[in-house]
Amino acid sequence: MTDRESHLVELVSPAGAVVGSTTVADAHRPPGQLHRAFSVLLVDPSGRFLLQRRAAVKTRFAGRWANSCCGHPLPGASVADAAGVRLREELGVSGVSLSEVGVYTYRASDPSGGYVECEYDHVLLGQVAADLRCDPDPGEVSETRWIERGPLQRSLASDPHEYAPWLAGVLAVIPEGPTG
Repeated sequence: MTDRESHLVELVSPAGAVVGSTTVADAHRPPGQLHRAFSVLLVDPSGRFLLQRRAAVKTRFAGRWANSCCGHPLPGASVADAAGVRLREELGVSGVSLSEVGVYTYRASDPSGGYVECEYDHVLLGQVAADLRCDPDPGEVSETRWIERGPLQRSLASDPHEYAPWLAGVLAVIPEGPTG
């Protein structure tokens, strides 16, 4: 078990109320326990989203394209603060102002690892400059790319197994417009 797998997460009701806590690893063991998480999408001025390909060593959905970063706040921690920490850890990006735009609840089984995602996922949007520089941690991220909403939606529909199962739902929460 990696160190991050031993961190605590908040177990929540379907309405998002805290009902307890457990480790990341236990929350993801079948059948899965609904827990608080966050997904960040960074968007540049032209409306392109920054995606990351999850590193091959990730315990869940390794090698798949996903949103800019994601994670789990510790019990009682601010979702936005925890997301800022993960942006620095995963992508080497700091100083991004994040806005929560909604919540997406989902369940997905990872056939390769046997784990289950069962998350009450806070979706955060961060607007960044077109020349944003990333320094991804290779233990978290194998590569990054920018993509516009339309091509991303078409690719999600035609090649869903290339993507983390939560990405389509996260994208659906992001308002359409010039910066999202």
